[in-house]
Amino acid sequence: MKVEFDEDTCIGMFQCVAEWDAFEKDKSKGKAILADSEAVEDGVFVRDVPDDAELDAKFAARSCPVDAITIYDDDGEQVIP
Repeated sequence: MKVEFDEDTCIGMFQCVAEWDAFEKDKSKGKAILADSEAVEDGVFVRDVPDDAELDAKFAARSCPVDAITIYDDDGEQVIP
C-alpha cells in the first residue's frame, strides 16, 4: 500500500496528524507533512505504508477535509478517496 500526499491541497486542519503519526505539523507552512516520503512532483509526496499502519493511513486519508491524501493498494489501484 502507498500513500500520496498533495501538500499544495492541504489546508492545515491537521486531522491526519491525529490519525497517523507519519503526518506531522509544519507550523511554519501551516500544513501537514508526510514523514519519510519522497517528492514525486512539485508538492506531491509518496511513501509506502507499513502493514501495521494501513488502518491508520486509511483513517488519515478519510479525515482530510480536502482529499489531499490518496491511498493506493498494492496493485496501484486508488482506494481512498
